[in-house]
Amino acid sequence: MNQLKFSVAMSVYKNDNPEYVQTALDSIIQQTCVPDEIVLVADGPIPDALREVIERTRERFPQLRPLYQEKNAGLGEALRIAVEHAHYDYIARMDSDDISLPERFEKQMKCFAEDPSLSIVGGMITEFVGEPTNIVNERTLPLDDTSIKQFMTSRCGVNHVTVIFKKSDLMKAGNYQSDYRQEDYYLWARMMREGCKFLNIPDVVVNVRSGANQFSRRGGWKYFKDHMEIFKLMYRWKLISRSQLMKNYLLRFLQVAFPNRLRTWIYQHLLRG
Repeated sequence: MNQLKFSVAMSVYKNDNPEYVQTALDSIIQQTCVPDEIVLVADGPIPDALREVIERTRERFPQLRPLYQEKNAGLGEALRIAVEHAHYDYIARMDSDDISLPERFEKQMKCFAEDPSLSIVGGMITEFVGEPTNIVNERTLPLDDTSIKQFMTSRCGVNHVTVIFKKSDLMKAGNYQSDYRQEDYYLWARMMREGCKFLNIPDVVVNVRSGANQFSRRGGWKYFKDHMEIFKLMYRWKLISRSQLMKNYLLRFLQVAFPNRLRTWIYQHLLRG
């Protein structure tokens, strides 16, 4: 059976830890199903140590294509550039400090081979602090298209760091855009509007590096405002009801208004799977 060709889209910026980036890249090129290319966007000037990691990895894996940008434009713009430069219709998302499990791509690409109507395939994640073996959390999500879209009416129904998507369907929804901080949720909403088909596999496919500031980043009124704008668009597109819109307003307000410890509890128990 001919293997479907696919790209990996990844971005780095000046504050990324070179050791973590090396670990992330190694987890890609050591897969049981190796990608046909890695499109890596350096989002603005990066230190020599980070550039050395990229170039050293390219010597081992010539399919790595770094795109060095002069100015930092943010994650959404970096991913938009990576998608546009990808040569293949299937694109796997990868973060610069996470670890893909060895059979991740094999399992997800098998889903596309079995069901060509799929637009996006995600999976489950574990989260670790310090050493990758120090697992502190596991995030599970709905599996089938209907359940994912129902879940998506209030929160993100796919783990962004795990997804492989079909480029043609992504472009139909407008590609990544940097209008909001939640570039992934905004994208999924637009893909829902286009009738794209979602799937999550039940397996953990990425081990995500976590930290003490993970939930504090989900505070602030800019975060609240961006979420509200996305929810309003979803209401306008008839993806959510008015009552769901009001419920979302309330939950997100509580999330940003409360102290970090309480915000962490709200996010883990009310806003996550």
